[in-house]
Amino acid sequence: MTNHQQADKAETRLPEEFLDRVSEPVGRFLSIKAASGAVLLLFTVAALVLSNSPLAHPFLNAWETPIGFQVGSWELARTLRDWINDGLMTLFFFLISLELKRSIILGELRSLRIAALPISAAIGGMLVPALLYLMMQVGQPGQHGWGTVMASDTAFVIGCLALLGSRVSHQLRLFMLSLTIFDDIGAILVVTIGYSSQIVWPPLALAAIGIALMRAMTIIGFRGFPIFFFVGALIWLAVDASGVQATITGVVLGLMTPAHRWVNDDRLYAILNQVIAYPDTDLPGGGTRDRYTLQVAERAARETLSPLERLEILLHPWVGFAIIPLFAFANTGVTLSLDNIDGAVTTAVLVALVIGKPVGIIVFSWLAVSSKIAARPPEVGWATLAGGGMIAGIGFTMALYIANLSFGEDLIDSAKLGIFLASAVSALAGFALLIWATAGATRAVTGPQT
Repeated sequence: MTNHQQADKAETRLPEEFLDRVSEPVGRFLSIKAASGAVLLLFTVAALVLSNSPLAHPFLNAWETPIGFQVGSWELARTLRDWINDGLMTLFFFLISLELKRSIILGELRSLRIAALPISAAIGGMLVPALLYLMMQVGQPGQHGWGTVMASDTAFVIGCLALLGSRVSHQLRLFMLSLTIFDDIGAILVVTIGYSSQIVWPPLALAAIGIALMRAMTIIGFRGFPIFFFVGALIWLAVDASGVQATITGVVLGLMTPAHRWVNDDRLYAILNQVIAYPDTDLPGGGTRDRYTLQVAERAARETLSPLERLEILLHPWVGFAIIPLFAFANTGVTLSLDNIDGAVTTAVLVALVIGKPVGIIVFSWLAVSSKIAARPPEVGWATLAGGGMIAGIGFTMALYIANLSFGEDLIDSAKLGIFLASAVSALAGFALLIWATAGATRAVTGPQT
């Protein structure tokens, strides 16, 4: 190829940016989750340090600052922490729901037998810990907190796998990503059913009308995100007023987001072929033909990505590097004093996550594969799957989220301590098991050392 041809080829490509180099949706999601796990850990440690320092009182009280507004007799007010937990976390669940829909419709879970394995594992990873917790807390003050031990923390789980580098197969990463997404969705459904207050039906009916309106807007052809976010905010307000846990709005709207693009490749290329030098003649309104063609090409290029994919790209950094760390900063503050700790609650959370989570994942995965409902990838052995199951015991973000709904002030610190201990033990145990399980494969690849 001549220098002139190379120059022409270079001119036809867009400038290469970071997101262009990490263009695959799964790869982008994994990389952002792995990096955001480090940021999440930093904010968690900062919250623990501040809550056990001379600044503990102002730090903890700052999150209780009331924020809201009133219109006539209608008032919407929450503490700063509640706005983060109920408002910003809706975007987290919206993103999780987008990723789930993309995986099922466009990605790696299009095959029912492949999808059945993480679904079965997620069901086991929710049921067994919850039952184990209830067995240890039945009739006790912490009985209502069974939902705390059901979900895994996607960012920390993917971050732990990232630390293992090439030792962990891509198939195991996909399995763990799918598993954590499924049980996050399952957990928020459990929250909606088990932890919502008494339902007020008129606002819920208004929310249903809003959802129908959003669907109609999609069918008619509205394509601007601002109008959809505005209607989505109104739906959130209606759901919140109904007494249903408002974060379920994120799940519903995420699953409603169109996953198919408006402009296919053939149409895009046909439009781009028109981007040629036109005579510089003015059109009505002061435009020129070449400018109009470039505007059409710009819109066509944007619409070759589905709304679902564009929203994923838009929200991933904000959720991973802002919303989740802010949630951890607001919720992980706990004064580490054994005087205020209920050992039974702490132990129940610890055992349910450290033992119940991997047992549920392994048993239900084995049942699904044995009954031929699901297929286990050859690259994912049972030992590595067990290591992944242990790492899934890192409940952290979702565990803290549900704990805040489940426990009163007298038990919340006990539950948080159990979550911290379980997350640390699960990470270390899973990390060690995966290193041991993959050691043979690593030696096989590198060969004997001389």
